[in-house]
Amino acid sequence: MLATEWKSLVDPEDYFDTVNVSIHGINEKAVRGAPKLPEIAQLVCEHMRDRVVVCHTHFDRLAIRQAFLKHSLPAPACRWLDSARVARRTWEEFAWSGYWLKNVCDTLGYKFNHHDALEDAKAAAQVLLAAITKTGLDLEGWLKRVELPISISTSAQKGIARVARDGDPEGPLFGEVLVFTGTLAILRREAADMAAKIGCTVADGVNKKTTILVVGDQDVRKLAGQEKSSKHRKAEDLILKGQAIRILKESDFKELVSLAV
Repeated sequence: MLATEWKSLVDPEDYFDTVNVSIHGINEKAVRGAPKLPEIAQLVCEHMRDRVVVCHTHFDRLAIRQAFLKHSLPAPACRWLDSARVARRTWEEFAWSGYWLKNVCDTLGYKFNHHDALEDAKAAAQVLLAAITKTGLDLEGWLKRVELPISISTSAQKGIARVARDGDPEGPLFGEVLVFTGTLAILRREAADMAAKIGCTVADGVNKKTTILVVGDQDVRKLAGQEKSSKHRKAEDLILKGQAIRILKESDFKELVSLAV
């Protein structure tokens, strides 16, 4: 039963990258006249305060945290539950791959308008509700279950090799293929170890398997210009062709790691 529903566009007071716009369709014109985050921060916090907030992978959680930090606002006080981790522990076919939101929902028979914030939120909720029905675990049970291994026996059966730069199969972002580009503030090998710890396979170059590109913070300053690395340009070309690649700053990557461990 639906208790309440709310959504709002927010003026980010920032540059709109054409690649991001091609994914979600939100541009400067769409947010013209929309509130800025400080104007609705209290309302957002009221919706989330002392509640379990469900998102599919950590990216929405990261975006909210970074937005609040940008305005020196305290982040919403809530408990987060990753529905991707729930799906990986509920359905064997999603344990090690294919647990993206649309794919899981297609399997469950739930149709929604992907990349619309409210629609994605409802979809994540549907994944959780389906998992509760299938397993019998309640909300508190799932908050504990996602912190436990997916399936030690399944991992052994698959013969997953735990070697450097292969993603830890128990990591929350296992299945993501991550590539670094640009000048990083930390050593590249340290960054790769961090990525592998949370489940990401670290690759040398961008290709059709890439799902995350991490760009050094200094290189991000050139986003509005033409001085992008070949990896960056190739990732954007693949995005425009329909491939799902997230482009993160190094600082956002570090925040993502801190949330995932």
